[in-house]
Amino acid sequence: MEISAAGRLEVRITVADVGKRVSVRRLSEPGVAGEKFTDTVGVLTSWDDGVLRITRKSGESVRVPESALVAGKVVPSAPARRRGPAASYEELARVAARAWRPVESERLGEWELRAAAGFTRRANSVLPLGDPGMPLDEALTAVRRWYAERGLPAYVQTATGAEGTQEPLCAELERRGWVREVTAEVWTGGLAQVADLSEGTGVVLSREADEAWLARYQRKGVSEVALRVLADGPSVWFATVPGADPAAPAAIGRCVVDGRWVSFAAVEVDPAQRRRGLATAVMAALARRALDEGASAAWLQVETDNAGARALYAGMGFAAHHAYHHYREPASAGTDR
Repeated sequence: MEISAAGRLEVRITVADVGKRVSVRRLSEPGVAGEKFTDTVGVLTSWDDGVLRITRKSGESVRVPESALVAGKVVPSAPARRRGPAASYEELARVAARAWRPVESERLGEWELRAAAGFTRRANSVLPLGDPGMPLDEALTAVRRWYAERGLPAYVQTATGAEGTQEPLCAELERRGWVREVTAEVWTGGLAQVADLSEGTGVVLSREADEAWLARYQRKGVSEVALRVLADGPSVWFATVPGADPAAPAAIGRCVVDGRWVSFAAVEVDPAQRRRGLATAVMAALARRALDEGASAAWLQVETDNAGARALYAGMGFAAHHAYHHYREPASAGTDR
């Protein structure tokens, strides 16, 4: 906290610091047991009507009454990560978009509106990388109209927790009643160390997802649209570990090689075959293929509450880069379709 020459805590932030990363100390709320003060670090996303809104790295939004402020200062951006390859948020966002392409898209300024008949939020949400070319309210009205014409709810995908992410946009969406439904994280790591984890024997690689692969895929009832999404990308590979039943593989996985990056997704293991290293074998086999194509870095997405997956990926050398969220249009907007 900022301390004056006289040894007193001081508030050294103003409304002009909205959009900057800050650290504040506030009086704890009445009735809260424990510490007298509460500290919060994050991006100052708004300061209106005597209330500050600070977005933490996780995407959590914290409201701080101006009257409760004890100290505050602008702080430098988070230090460079010591693990995994260096990457900006925008670079990863564009690579991720190419690894999970929609079947239909349209530009709205620098925003991309994406649709795939409702198959996954990622392929049916707006990717707002830049300026939509019009005021935000007009842009959101255009977004709702575009998705309503396709019989879909409107979603906006945002990110928090890294340099160049979208904490202010998250705050503006929440101010307008958009509801955050899903939060996950993008993790990155070096590729060679994944390839070295297992010899990957018994893993079969293919350019197509056959019936057996699809039978193990957790999203049941895969449609033609879903197949198009799964098969599309710069260089797509599917991995299968055959099981005792030819129609039901022991494990599967998917990767997309894109320049120096490779994404890992759809890593699924038969529940009866878990804890045998099959997920590691699948990822190692895909990693070696990606290395052969010139990739050196890897990324993947993991749900915040998937403790098993997080432990697995951390053991492989992956670490969190940023969090991403899907905001759904307000319920009232859906009634206007």
